[in-house]
Amino acid sequence: MKAWLIDDTKSGIEQLRIGTVMDPEPGSGEVVVKVHYASLNPADRYLSMGQYPAKPSLPHILGRDGVGEVVAVATDVKSLKVGDRVLLLRSEIGVSKPGTFAELVSVPVESLAPVPPKWSPEQSAGAPLVYLTAYQALTTWGKLPPHSVVLITGASGGVGVASVQLAEAMGFDVVALSRSANKREKLERLGADHTIDPTDPAWPKTVKQILGHRRVELAVDNIGGESFKGIVETLGENGRISCVGQLAGPVPNFSPATLFFRRLRVGGVAVGAYTPAESQEAWKAVLELLEKSGAEPLVDEVFPFEQLPKAFAKLAAGPMGKVVLEIEARRHGGA
Repeated sequence: MKAWLIDDTKSGIEQLRIGTVMDPEPGSGEVVVKVHYASLNPADRYLSMGQYPAKPSLPHILGRDGVGEVVAVATDVKSLKVGDRVLLLRSEIGVSKPGTFAELVSVPVESLAPVPPKWSPEQSAGAPLVYLTAYQALTTWGKLPPHSVVLITGASGGVGVASVQLAEAMGFDVVALSRSANKREKLERLGADHTIDPTDPAWPKTVKQILGHRRVELAVDNIGGESFKGIVETLGENGRISCVGQLAGPVPNFSPATLFFRRLRVGGVAVGAYTPAESQEAWKAVLELLEKSGAEPLVDEVFPFEQLPKAFAKLAAGPMGKVVLEIEARRHGGA
């Protein structure tokens, strides 16, 4: 089969190359999926740069999300059959095992789920990892009361959009940060109550002015960097920060003393900590929330298989939603 390969986990996405490797065979409890669409995630780049705790066999195939058709089934698998349409939930696929930037991938059945009937194949390919991550970020501290204020940085990215949609469906008041005026307008249509430009140095003050006597109860931070200190400034008593990513790099000159007197809490989000059963349970909750609100996954752009490096460039530039790779969908009649 054809696949995009990396030869080490230190040289970055720039080393990507198309190669031919052996077709996978399903191991015990696995099926082989013909991949129709796969989606890109920042974690793919992190792994290629040695910034992710995984040591896959080389050459490695990246790609953690995907949608497609079952084409081979292990003898001990009874829950799926050839021809079933499935999407991949969070697993070791694309991490320690070969991923979805390939024509075929072997996946444990416990990490597969049916394709939602109302979604396009492109939406299905791009949804699982970002929605599971957003759900964990919003629920990891326990249940928040209705109309709690949730601040989301990097709100126009994959996890950002998912966080806005889920937070709105949970009944929270959403403050979304995005540098683009056009994207801020779209975020409001997606359910954000307030949108703010984080390039304005006074944005934390603006948040507090908008909220009046209220303060942010939970922040979902996809960015890190200098803006982290602004997030801390907007939090109220017992405020929490769910740290998802650091697209802007480490937090400079941060003093832990800023956490003390309001008893603020900071925690990392690691969707990889979900067991397969927990992923299935969280995914069910995600689908129920989206069905309740009528929201659907947002796909920014779809690239052909041969243009994966260009797709990563789009991801780095800051899409509105997900960037997706088309692998075989159109040549095989769709997912």
